Amino acid sequence: MGQPKSLTTIMADVKNKERRRKLHQELKSQKRKEKKDRKKKRIKEEKELGDDAPPKKVPKTIESTRIHDETLVDPNDDEIIADERSDKLQTYFDRIREPKVLLTTSVDATLASIRFIEDWMNCIPNSERRDRNKLDLKSVVSQATQQDITDIIIVNEDRKKPNRITIAHLPDGPTACFKLSSYKPSSMIKGHGTATSHKPEIVLNNFSTRLGHSVARMLAAIFPFDPQFQGRNCVTFHNQRDFIFFRFHRYIFKSKQKVSLQELGPRFTLKLLWLKDNVIDSELPEYEWTYKRREMNKNRRKFQL
Repeated sequence: MGQPKSLTTIMADVKNKERRRKLHQELKSQKRKEKKDRKKKRIKEEKELGDDAPPKKVPKTIESTRIHDETLVDPNDDEIIADERSDKLQTYFDRIREPKVLLTTSVDATLASIRFIEDWMNCIPNSERRDRNKLDLKSVVSQATQQDITDIIIVNEDRKKPNRITIAHLPDGPTACFKLSSYKPSSMIKGHGTATSHKPEIVLNNFSTRLGHSVARMLAAIFPFDPQFQGRNCVTFHNQRDFIFFRFHRYIFKSKQKVSLQELGPRFTLKLLWLKDNVIDSELPEYEWTYKRREMNKNRRKFQL
């Protein structure tokens, strides 16, 4: 006698759609039961064996199988520390210049871009919005530099929706441009809280390459360097597979052991398009890095940030 056929093999031979659907449900139920049994067995072994129990298996994901890149760095490396001390953002990290941020739009922007800016300004202390009107970019940067603005953020739009953000550190750069997607206003987030004027804490997660460090430092430099912990506000830039997820939360202490998060909003996703070492209106065409879709998307396990 041959071995009994598995449900998967049986399903391949079944022509009736309704019968296949029922078999598929049975297969899913069987897999859930097997997974539950394995978990119970593992917990029992851990209790019986204690420290001698076999280690937990690490799930195989795109992140865990990431291809090693020569640009991956250790943040405590002496060379990295020396490079960061000599870059144009060091005045912020030395606390010489307090961040002062100007947010504006592209020429002839619609209400959608203005609302996005006003929503994001709730997260950025010491920021202001100005109408672009018909001013060219060079005039905007020149006026901002004269008024001791440290960073300028320009929101571009396409088809009456914000789709791109450019962040420039003044007066000499660097400048980075990001694609903006998955924007959800604070008012659309279920159970959202109301932001206070406290300076938030900043969390920069998973920026592990030289390029990632440069981008993370730029993002950090638009927020004050002395957070007010009593406000319990927290801004997060989480990098995953070169997509940067922005979230703004307040953490709430329910007891000495339990803490919960309340999202304040907005939420959106950024993807780096290019990075320049100079200021945005510079005529120098050199880019430190540009996103090349065909080249960089060949291998899904290789990341840039």
